[in-house]
Amino acid sequence: MTLTTQHDELGRFLRSRRERITPADAGLPPGPRRRTPGLRREEVAQLAGVGVTWYTWLEQGRPINASVQVLDAIARTLRLDRAEREHLYRLADVPTVPDVSAECLEPEVQAILDGLDPLAAVVYNGRYDALAWNATYDGLFPGLTHAPAGERNALWQMFTVPECCSGMANRIVELRSMVATFRGAYGRHLREPAWTGFIELLSAASPEFAAMWARHDVAEPVRRAKVLRLHRTGRQAHVMTTSLVISGVPETRIVVYTPVSEDDRAALAEFVTLPPGASLCPVHAGRAAGAAPVTARRPEPAAAR
Repeated sequence: MTLTTQHDELGRFLRSRRERITPADAGLPPGPRRRTPGLRREEVAQLAGVGVTWYTWLEQGRPINASVQVLDAIARTLRLDRAEREHLYRLADVPTVPDVSAECLEPEVQAILDGLDPLAAVVYNGRYDALAWNATYDGLFPGLTHAPAGERNALWQMFTVPECCSGMANRIVELRSMVATFRGAYGRHLREPAWTGFIELLSAASPEFAAMWARHDVAEPVRRAKVLRLHRTGRQAHVMTTSLVISGVPETRIVVYTPVSEDDRAALAEFVTLPPGASLCPVHAGRAAGAAPVTARRPEPAAAR
C-alpha cells in the first residue's frame, strides 16, 4: 500500500474543492464541453491571481512553498468555509489560521454579551481587536469602543493613550500580561502582514511596547486580577477576568469582568452611568467635553493602503 504524503493530501483536497464549483458559480461562461466537473486548474489560477504552472504543481503535490496571501486567494476562489481554510493551511504547512473579524460572530454571541450585564464583557480575537461588547464594557472603555473600526484594538489603545488616562491602576502588570498573550497568538501568524505591520506600527508609536515586545515573554489567556481606575469618581474597582473560548470561531474569546466585592460592584455601577469623558483623567476629560472620546489614531500599514 502506498502511503499518502501531506503534499498528496493537499493536492487531493484542492481538486475535490475545485470540482464542486461550476463556472456559473464563479461567474464564468460555461464554455466548451468539459471532461471533468467544476473549474479547470487554469480558471482557479486566473481567479486567484496565481500562476497556472504554480497552481498545477500545488495540486500535483509537489513540495513548493505557499504564502498566506496566496492561500487566502485560493481559499476565496474555492469558497472554502472556516474549517476548510484551517485544513488547507495545515496541509500547506502554514502556521496560521484565518484572521477573525466581527462578521465571523454569530448573532447569539451579542445576545450572550448583553445577558451578562451588569458584568462587563467583550469579545477579542488573538490580536486584541475588540469585535463585540456589552453596555457595561462600553461604559468603562468608550475610547476603545467608539474608535473607528480599524482602531478598536485594546493593545493600541492601552499603549498610545496618555498614561494619566489609563483605565488600569495596575497598568504595567496588565500591559506585560497582554503583550505576552499577544506574542503567544503571534506564533500562529508569523508571516501575516496584518500582524507584522501592526507590531511595527505599535513599536514605532510606543517605545514602551517595543521594550516589552523585545522581552519575548509568552503566555496564554488566563483568569487574572485587574484594578480599574475610575476617573472622575476617584475610585478604583478590583475585578477578575475570565476568558471563555467561542467554539467554532478560531482564536476568539469572551472576556468577562467580575467585581471582586460588593464595593467594587457598586463603584462600577456608579461609573458606567457617567458620560464618556469620565473615562479620561480630569485634565483630558475637560478638554474633550462635548467631543467624542479621545483615542489615538492608528495609521494603516503601507501594504494595506
